[in-house]
Order: sequence, then C-alpha cells, then structure tokens
Amino acid sequence: MERFLYSLLTNAASSNLVAITQQTHSLLLTTGHLIRSIRLFNTLLRSYSLSGSPQKAFSLYNQLQSLYCFHSSSSSSLQLPSFDSFSYTFLINAATHASSLPIGTQFQGRGIKVGFHSHVYVQTAALNMYTAAGVLSDALQVFDEMPDRNSVSWNVLITGLVRWGELEYARSLFDEMPEKNVVTWTGMIDGHVRIGRFGEGLSLFQRMVCCENMKPSEITILALMPAVSGLKDMRVCRLVHCYAEKRGLIAFDIRVANSVIDTYAKCGCIESASRFFEDLMERKNLVSWTTIITGLAMHGFGEEAVERFDRMEKAGWKPNRVTFLSVFNACSHGGLVDQGLKFLEKMVNEYQILPDIKHYGCLVDMLARLGRLEEAENLALEIPTEIANVVVWRTLLGACSFHDNVEMAERVTRKIMEMERGYGGDYVLMHNIFVGAGRFGDAEKFRKLMHQRNAIKLPGQSAI
Repeated sequence: MERFLYSLLTNAASSNLVAITQQTHSLLLTTGHLIRSIRLFNTLLRSYSLSGSPQKAFSLYNQLQSLYCFHSSSSSSLQLPSFDSFSYTFLINAATHASSLPIGTQFQGRGIKVGFHSHVYVQTAALNMYTAAGVLSDALQVFDEMPDRNSVSWNVLITGLVRWGELEYARSLFDEMPEKNVVTWTGMIDGHVRIGRFGEGLSLFQRMVCCENMKPSEITILALMPAVSGLKDMRVCRLVHCYAEKRGLIAFDIRVANSVIDTYAKCGCIESASRFFEDLMERKNLVSWTTIITGLAMHGFGEEAVERFDRMEKAGWKPNRVTFLSVFNACSHGGLVDQGLKFLEKMVNEYQILPDIKHYGCLVDMLARLGRLEEAENLALEIPTEIANVVVWRTLLGACSFHDNVEMAERVTRKIMEMERGYGGDYVLMHNIFVGAGRFGDAEKFRKLMHQRNAIKLPGQSAI
C-alpha cells in the first residue's frame, strides 16, 4: 500500500496534478499512513512545495505537528517518526517558492536546532532561499558556514550573485570552484551576456569547450546566442551554428534552431536566416515563423514577411500578439499600409486578440510615415485610456513636423500636455513647427511656456 501511495504522489508531483495530490493527502490521513511514514509525508511535502500553492506545505507541517501532539498525549503505543533533513529541505523550498522569507528562516532555525546545521541539502535550500530574496549577506554567511558543499551549493550562490548584479564576486567564486559543471559555466556565460559583456561571454564559452572539454547543453547555446547577436559577427555565428548542429542540439531542441534564425538575422545575413528556416521543414513552430517574420521586417523585406505570415496560416499555425507585432513592423518598414490595416482587422475580428500599446504604436507610426496623418490621429484616439502612452502621440507629433501639418500638431501637443508636461523636447519641437510656419509669436509663447513649467530638454549626444 505504501509503495502504491508513494508512486501516486511522485507521479502527481512530476505532472503537477494538484487535485490528485490533495486526494492522496486525504487518503493518507484516512489510512493513518501520514503519521506512520515520514517517507510519504516528505513526498507529499515535496509535491506541495513544487505546486502552485506552496503554502499548503506549511499547513501539512502544522497538521502533522497537531497529530504528533495528539498521539503523544494519548496512551497510544504508536511509534512516531521524526522530521528528517528532507522535511526541512522541502519546507524551506516551499517558503522560497511562496516568497515567504520569514517562514523560511523559521524552518531553517528549527532545522539547525534539531541538528541539521551541517546538512548539505538543508543548508543549500537555505542558501537558495536567501539568494532568491536578494539577501546576499545571509546567503554568503550560510555558504561560509557550510562544512560540506556540493556543486549545487556553489551553483546556487554563483547564480544568485549573477542575478543580483554581483558579477565580479560571482566570477571570483567561479574561479575558486573546485569542480565546475555545465550549469556553472552556463550561469557565468548568461551573467556576462545579460549585462552586455558579449566578448567575455564568448571567451567563457570557448574556454568551456576548448580548454575544459565540457559539452554545452542546449541552455548554454541559448545563453550564448544573444552575445553572438550583440557582436554582429557572422563568422562567429556560423561557427556556433555548426557546433550546435554537430552536437545535435538543433535537432534536439527547436528553441536552439529558432535562436539560430534570430542570430543570423541580427548579424545582418537574412539570406542565411531564411535558408536555415526553410531547412527546418516540418519542425517549425510558431516561434520559428514569428522569428523569420521579425527578421525580414528588420531588413525591410515587408512583402516577404507578409508572404511568410500567409504561409504560416496555411500551415495551420495561429498567430499570437508577438507575431502580429512582427508583421505590423514589416508593413510599417515596407510601406504596406493597407495590408497592415487588414492585419489589424484580422487580429481583432478573426483571432479575437486585442491590440496593446505596442501594436497601436507601430500602426500609428506606419500611417504617419506615409503622411496619412488623419488616420494615424484617429487610430491614436481609439487607444483605450488604461493603456494610452505619450510615446505614441510624440511619434505623431514628429510626423506632423515632417509633413508640415501645423493644425494637427497643435491638437497633438494639447493631447501630449494632458498626459505629461515636464518633457522639454515636446515644447522645442512645437516651437520649431511654429517657426517653420512663420508663426514666430506663437513660437516665442511656447518657449516661454517651457521655462514657466520648468520643462527639461535632455541634451543631445554626438557619436563624433
């Protein structure tokens, strides 16, 4: 019976089947297994700690405490098991997932009190809790006081330091670490890439592969690819692509394939991106289609992007918000205004997707670029109040300046002033529009208004 219940709980946890976990919990109470078997208790505890309701782990702990008290005060001769290191490990993990540091520190304290101060799993769970909460001083103290550390302990601390911006400290620990694994290397590569230190991220990857003879995982490649994009080095892009292909990572994980498409496009070779995309054959997913549409839009191939969108629909894929944003960008950069408006209609009516501010901003820009200012203004006025953004109106004001539409510029500026009065750039642009129209008196009034409201104009920067 116990073996069956253990198997049931383990499967429920791995599949995140909360209802089965709760039903099994009730069965354990009814049969008395909950109080007799610490193994089943810990398995149930782990299931709750990994679920969407980790607080249930605390309720379970309190429930068992109450049962222990009841049986201890009765004349029952039942031999009660004690909470072990796994109990405290799972309870601390539950506190981490529940973002409840005070409760987690209580369980850490109880674990120390009953003799688990040197237990690597309990202390690693505490280490993870403190790094997740950003309490790095306590995390470092736990780490320093650990008599035994395993690779997980090192990785938890290094990853936590990277996450909170302490890259140099993380790098010093990384260099000290006796035995690094793929997770360690990937974490350090990711940390450098995230803050734009692309060259160092790439150097770490080269050292990992060439010097340490370590085999990167698909996660390593995904962490590295933004560095390749940032460096815009086609040679490096091809080398990483070939390496991932040779290691079987592209065949293993479509995310790696999609990152290759994205990286080729960002490195300036849309031909290689398109060729690789076509080579994926039936393996393409929605992200694959969206990525190639984005790449084509980036390079100004509006008609090709629209053609890919049509093919995607025929292949049975339903576009999402990101896909529509990509095709809107393609229409904007390709001057395909009417097609862009048809896509908006399709998005709302056929797929029941409401546009967000990014969609509106892209479409307003698309219309404004070709001088269809009234349509752009009407679309901007349709933006729901709760998502309205001054940037959209500034885009339209810039278009009014370019197309010498002073009357609309005045309306747009009034709208901007309703939303934000403190940015001097709006005043300067309107001042220049008035000057261009020969309305010098109005221009001077606007300049004075800027000073009266103490509006700030950010200084320009030169790349020379």
